[in-house]
Amino acid sequence: MKSKSISKIESPTLLSQLKEIRHYLHQHPELSDQEFKTTKFITNFLDQLGYKIITPASLKTGVIAEIGPNEASNVIALRSDIDALPIDEQTDLDFASENAGAMHACGHDFHMAALMGAAVLLADNKSKLTSKIRLVFQPAEETNAGAREVIESGALNDVAAIIGFHNEPTLAAGEISVSGGVQDAAVDQFKVTLKGVGGHAAHPNQDVDPIVGLASTITSLQTIVSRNIDPIHPSVLSVTYIESGSTWNAIPNEAWFEGTLRTFSDADAKMGKEKFYQIVQGQAATYGLDVDIEWIEGPRVLKNNDELARVLADDAQHYAKLVNVPPTPGGEDFAFYTDKLPSVFAEVGSGANVGLHHSDLIVDDDGLMTGVKWFYHSALRLQDYLKEGEQ
Repeated sequence: MKSKSISKIESPTLLSQLKEIRHYLHQHPELSDQEFKTTKFITNFLDQLGYKIITPASLKTGVIAEIGPNEASNVIALRSDIDALPIDEQTDLDFASENAGAMHACGHDFHMAALMGAAVLLADNKSKLTSKIRLVFQPAEETNAGAREVIESGALNDVAAIIGFHNEPTLAAGEISVSGGVQDAAVDQFKVTLKGVGGHAAHPNQDVDPIVGLASTITSLQTIVSRNIDPIHPSVLSVTYIESGSTWNAIPNEAWFEGTLRTFSDADAKMGKEKFYQIVQGQAATYGLDVDIEWIEGPRVLKNNDELARVLADDAQHYAKLVNVPPTPGGEDFAFYTDKLPSVFAEVGSGANVGLHHSDLIVDDDGLMTGVKWFYHSALRLQDYLKEGEQ
């Protein structure tokens, strides 16, 4: 698909062509750090609009581009993620994924199209820019690697503030949630392998059964949340995958499971990990098993800057219906930015038929303009706010 010239903030043509762009992106999803065609498509689109492409060489995929006066004292970043999930699409859309095992089941196509629409408006209103606006089309959000890749590339070293959003299926098109403080949980991932001695199921006394140890361990791990973390602190531990054995009459040598711990404070995350290791190692010893623990630390708690959130929420009520979405145990690697920079992450209504990560997810294209306006108006409001702070 070739990029087309589109403009004007309330234009039906703008929305129509953004829908076309989203459908194209939805039809051609690419997995994390493999978004080569998506990167080329976005790069060509922004190049046609006159953006300066400044993507660091260290980024294999993704696009960093900017617009605005060279002498600007502030740089404001607008971020969208671009990767898809390893899911086979089950919708009947005429623009359903053509790539087996890949689907935009988290709505990143929605995010990209919205930021591309904002890019059009910023280019149309370049004379209004007193700050430099940097667009960050970030790869690999789903693997919690992309934000770190962008930070390590140095692309945000001179950025004064960064904003982003995620589509929220439970909100209708035209609705937006913007609030300060904690928005998303810290995400930790784990994989545990228990190693025993296999043998005939008829003679378990001659074996060291990893399945019994696995079952006891999984049950015991639930005490981390129910008996260790303060009951008024939201948290969740989920074991999501178990594998062991190959037949009915043989005890296997190994059993393994994996899952995730979600917490809303650094202290709970630290304590949860410590208890996890104590329980797993203790259970392994009880059942005479050797154990390997793989702990993968994902993004920390996503915390919006209170003052910037207040300023942008006040602005958002003029172009969208302002609602409140409570913090979610879902994870978002935008949190790596909130650890480094003044940041605001919003929730934009996509009026979807089901929740995120479903193989039959269908979003409402009419919500795109709320995302466009969030990026565009927030960039202009932030540049004025930052300028006021300099006076």
